[in-house]
Amino acid sequence: MNRALAGSQQEQADMESMNLADWRQRALELESEVAKAVVGQERAIRLMIIAIFARGHVLLEGDVGVGKTTLLRAVARTLGGAYERVEGTIDLMPSDMIYYTFLNEEGKPRVEPGPVLRHGGDLSVFFFNEINRARPQVHSLLLRLMAERSITAFNTEHTFPYLLVFADRNRIEREETFELPAAARDRFLMEVAIGTPPDEQSRRQLLFDTRFHDVDALIGMLKEGVVDYRQLNALAKVIQSTITVSPSLERYTLDLWNAVRNPSSAGLSVAGVDVSKLVAGGASPRGMSYLIRAARVSAWLTGRDMVVPEDIRDIFYECMAHRIFLAPVYELRREELVRALISDVFAKVPAP
Repeated sequence: MNRALAGSQQEQADMESMNLADWRQRALELESEVAKAVVGQERAIRLMIIAIFARGHVLLEGDVGVGKTTLLRAVARTLGGAYERVEGTIDLMPSDMIYYTFLNEEGKPRVEPGPVLRHGGDLSVFFFNEINRARPQVHSLLLRLMAERSITAFNTEHTFPYLLVFADRNRIEREETFELPAAARDRFLMEVAIGTPPDEQSRRQLLFDTRFHDVDALIGMLKEGVVDYRQLNALAKVIQSTITVSPSLERYTLDLWNAVRNPSSAGLSVAGVDVSKLVAGGASPRGMSYLIRAARVSAWLTGRDMVVPEDIRDIFYECMAHRIFLAPVYELRREELVRALISDVFAKVPAP
């Protein structure tokens, strides 16, 4: 029996034995455990938990030093899978992600697996730091890894069935950067903002509690394998097939989609903007299907067996903002205008 068939049969067996109520408690325990390493980021952690159980890749948005790497290491630790990180640089090539070469002690050339291949199929969390510093050729490889969870190397197909890709962008320096193309941005389930904690107590902890000064020790204190990463694919399928969406909510979601794509025809308005020329494209069918996947997980985490409008509205910005493409004249005001647009969508499109 080949490995793929054995894995499929095991996944089917896992699906048949899963109790969503029990798994919800384990998911909330996972969320609680991750929060021990990253304080003041409750919203970001909940969104990451949704992405994990929806099996979607995530863009991270935030300044340097706010804990993005710590958060992902905590996620990998609590899932029990392998973690890898790549730094985006102008000279990074696709081959650098797959293998690296060096001379051994005897002066002979050696080839060793790179960060993508090092852990084989056990790779569960892959962090691409400053992805916009890497060349488009590297983006292409990453796109295949995200879309197919496989790559071809050394005439062999390598699969990564449990992989989730996380990436952030350098928002400060603009020299020697390559902005992500629309196709790459659309592959990410959501973009999650991680900022400096707004409350003074969290800031005080980060500055003066020595637990947060040694990241390795902090991660080592977390419980390992709270949720088995190898069961997440099967669990995700059970969630998607069990949590229901009513016909009225289907209609509501389609109305939201139409409004985002054609704001002028939906009667939307944004101050100081010609809305008929605002949106150049975006809100793709894939993006909307990702939205529903995430909404089902959100409903499940809340303890419901059906999606309600609040599930859609709560995650709409994170799932849609990065895949709404504005006309070039408006791009410099992207965050402000997209927030205003989505706010007016919610105001004008009646919820069931």
